[in-house]
Amino acid sequence: MKKTLMLGGAALGMSLMTTGSVGAMEPDPNPPGLEPTPVVETASGPVRGRIQDGVAAFKGIRYGAAPVGERRFLPPADPEIWSEVFQADMFGNACIQSDGQPDMPSYETHSEDCLFLNVWSPDLSGDKPVMVWLHGGGFTSGAAVRPTYWGEDLAREDVVVVSLNHRLNVFGYTQLPESWGAEYESSGLSGMLDIVQALEWVQANIEQFGGDPDNVTIFGESGGGAKVSLLLGMPGAKGLFDKAIIQSGAALDAAPHDYAAALGGALMDRLEVAPGNVEQLAALDTQAIFEAQAAAAEDVRDLQPDGFLSGGFVPNVDGKVLPRGPFTPEASPLAADIPLLIGTNKDENTLFLAFDPGFGAITMEDFEAEVRKRYPESADEVIETFKATYPDYEPPYLMAALDTADWFWLNTLKLADRKLEQDPPVYVYRMDWGHNFLKAAHALELSFVFGTFDYIRDFVGPGEGPARMTEQMQPAWAAFAHTGDPNHAGIPDWPAYNVDTRPTMIFNLDSEVQQDPFGELREVLLGAEDEG
Repeated sequence: MKKTLMLGGAALGMSLMTTGSVGAMEPDPNPPGLEPTPVVETASGPVRGRIQDGVAAFKGIRYGAAPVGERRFLPPADPEIWSEVFQADMFGNACIQSDGQPDMPSYETHSEDCLFLNVWSPDLSGDKPVMVWLHGGGFTSGAAVRPTYWGEDLAREDVVVVSLNHRLNVFGYTQLPESWGAEYESSGLSGMLDIVQALEWVQANIEQFGGDPDNVTIFGESGGGAKVSLLLGMPGAKGLFDKAIIQSGAALDAAPHDYAAALGGALMDRLEVAPGNVEQLAALDTQAIFEAQAAAAEDVRDLQPDGFLSGGFVPNVDGKVLPRGPFTPEASPLAADIPLLIGTNKDENTLFLAFDPGFGAITMEDFEAEVRKRYPESADEVIETFKATYPDYEPPYLMAALDTADWFWLNTLKLADRKLEQDPPVYVYRMDWGHNFLKAAHALELSFVFGTFDYIRDFVGPGEGPARMTEQMQPAWAAFAHTGDPNHAGIPDWPAYNVDTRPTMIFNLDSEVQQDPFGELREVLLGAEDEG
């Protein structure tokens, strides 16, 4: 028996983890005195960015029309064409979401009008690999503006980096019932269709920024990893990317359509909107919609499914845009030719537990009682295997390890195994480095991939550890984008994954490959997970 993770992801984690003032460490997104880039012609109109530290940065480019008014809850549309040069030097709006997230910079803005993307390129000529980043925050929050995700350092690995905002929560994933007609039959996947729209923009325009539209890698963490997972099963995304990276966000399935439609109906009831009344829906106040979502979810709580990011306003299997779960019961045929890099952090769930006042008071009896609740028939074996796998962990950290396995690690291995039944290679990692009581927590690896650790020292800690981790992880991600193989001179040889020996790169200050790490725990949990 498993918990349902409704609001997980990097943004929620960051809201727990930051101990200092985010404002005190905000880098300026548009410092004065930067040289302008040449004008770049896109299919929608000309844009000009700025050169920052030798990298051309274009921020806040519109890739879709504003999804507001009568376009609310509908698939995205192309933006209107502009003729004057757009000064792409400030990030665009993120979707409406909760304020007060500590990693949210003061210059982050929120609106329903949120279909904007950013491009970083070391050179506007050539045909460099393209890496398209999907931010975390479950399906409820997050934004490309956050400094951890800035792409200038990663772009120096001779790649073009793209990040984007899209519709979230109730604005991106409200599945209206059948009574609303065919126009809204996939309304519960509008946020995912925004991402497809952005990938189509990449195909049409990225060559003008020095990128190769035939060599695109999508990558994301937590909720962003779930988005990558779903794109691997979406017919509309087929051919828009060539490789995929899933960090701490393996999603095997999506919400059932019946649940999503019931939730959408409950929302309309709460807002007193009659079925099919588009004018009434278009006239609703944005904040009223946002505030109604919690009550609507409560109205259908009895229907809520278990699973990773499967409750609340999240993507659902509509049978069309998402025909089935991307990795349930096996990998979608749509993923068959896509190389995959996938992994987790060793101690993901310390980020969600360690700031609870009761975390330090968790006893061995508490841990064992929770195991018996989840795995009643195999509890003794599960308990003893956890203790043997983590011999130095006190009960609070054993509890976090239990949640890490349930929410992140097991799904990652299942997805990797199912992907292995197809031809392209799979590479699996685990990130083990940690510097404080959070250990190797959820989202800790992000700034090592982007090289932005100096922006979030409150999280990654002082000293040279983050730089050492970046030296190993960032080139691996870039190498994978270049060739589909993450090997580079700074790490040990990293073989492709297989079900016999399960070679896994263990990223640490001195990284190593281990064969089937935590294998006994994997076997015990997979044998017991459907109990209860």
